[in-house]
Amino acid sequence: MTRDEAAGILDMPRDQAIDTILVLAEKAKKFDQIQGEVSPTCPSGMTPPYLKETCKRRHKKPGQKKGHPGVGKKRPEKIDHYKEHTLDICPDCQTPLRQPTKSYKRYTVDIPPVEPEVTEHTIYGYWCPGCKKTVYSKITYAMPNSMLGLSVLIMTAWLHYRVGMSVRNIAKLLAIFWSFDVSPGGLTQAWKNLGAILKPIYNNIGERIRTTGVLNADETGWRINGITHWLWCFTTDKWSYFVIDKSRGSPVIKRVIGKIFTGILICDFWGAYNKIIALAKQRCFYHLLTELEKVDKSNKSLAWKNFRKKLGRLIMDAVRLDARKTELDIPVFNRRKEKFYHRLDQIIGSPREDKNVNRIIKRLIRHKNELFTFLEYDGVSPYNNHGEQQIRNPVTTRKISQQNRSIKGAETHAIFMSLFSSAELQGVNPVEKVIHDAKSLIGRSQKENFVCKLAA
Repeated sequence: MTRDEAAGILDMPRDQAIDTILVLAEKAKKFDQIQGEVSPTCPSGMTPPYLKETCKRRHKKPGQKKGHPGVGKKRPEKIDHYKEHTLDICPDCQTPLRQPTKSYKRYTVDIPPVEPEVTEHTIYGYWCPGCKKTVYSKITYAMPNSMLGLSVLIMTAWLHYRVGMSVRNIAKLLAIFWSFDVSPGGLTQAWKNLGAILKPIYNNIGERIRTTGVLNADETGWRINGITHWLWCFTTDKWSYFVIDKSRGSPVIKRVIGKIFTGILICDFWGAYNKIIALAKQRCFYHLLTELEKVDKSNKSLAWKNFRKKLGRLIMDAVRLDARKTELDIPVFNRRKEKFYHRLDQIIGSPREDKNVNRIIKRLIRHKNELFTFLEYDGVSPYNNHGEQQIRNPVTTRKISQQNRSIKGAETHAIFMSLFSSAELQGVNPVEKVIHDAKSLIGRSQKENFVCKLAA
């Protein structure tokens, strides 16, 4: 509002001026409420540290429980060097010493100084009388026309895309510890070229995701050159598939797992998942409980407290029954399971005097058949914890790595995150696994390129 507009309000009749001021005050109040709300759905909406509540004190004593077997470093299986440490004089009083009277052993593990190795490759060509062409041996230690070896390239990619180290810091690390001179731009371009080679394995992970029995899905905010995008994660117990897209809607899910998913989808209550047809869906209980706790802070009415108490008990009773699934007889388990559906119907049919109660009940009605799926099938969790854990690493590193500057860079980011995460889920060394895959693909691509040139 300008000064002249404010003066114009003062010149109005008294009652009209009061009404105008009240309207402006209501708008200002709504604006303050919007500004005060903090939404964690995108990086710019995360709660600042100084606005977060103080952490609650732990009720449990930290550390392992009493009687738990101790955990310590095991004796190394391989010893490379042996050193003996003797004394000629006492370090305290300088008295001369004779023969040692006692001894003990101690083991240290360290990394020796490392220098980069430069290898000159001489590739000889041989005339094949059968094929009527010159053939060459394959080089799989590096990408075509690249001086950077696969080991350093994939190790640095793991540091950037999985650990979250910035590209400049990786270049400094290589220069200081290994005297390896490489520019940030050179690393980035090499990662993009390697990502293009590794894309068939990334696509293969996507195919496995589509045919899995139980799938966790989650999404979070992302940025490409400062523009809001979304990072999607689709994961199983062995595979993780990441997609960075401008859309947070159902087209992304349909493109990844199809319009009809033949497995069980575990997800939150985001509306995009409603457009997918699946064998069954399990909505995350943690998101529902979080919503209840959020309302608890602002709603102290008796109607809400009674509703909150009944729904909270229903959720936790169902989780406890699932924990005893293997202990109970099948008829007993099925009988108790049916009671939960009956209790849910009673909650849905309860009075809706409170607006928050009405809102939660609408959600329960919409997802009535997607709350107790974990009781119907084995191996299904009532929580989307696995999906949250897999997307947690990119979330914690997105501010450090500054996310992406281009669509090509985002695609490369998704490829490496998928490959490294999947390797870790399978319990193998992610760097060694990707090096092995890259060597096989580079050898195959060289053969394909030679065949194409021969045909031309």
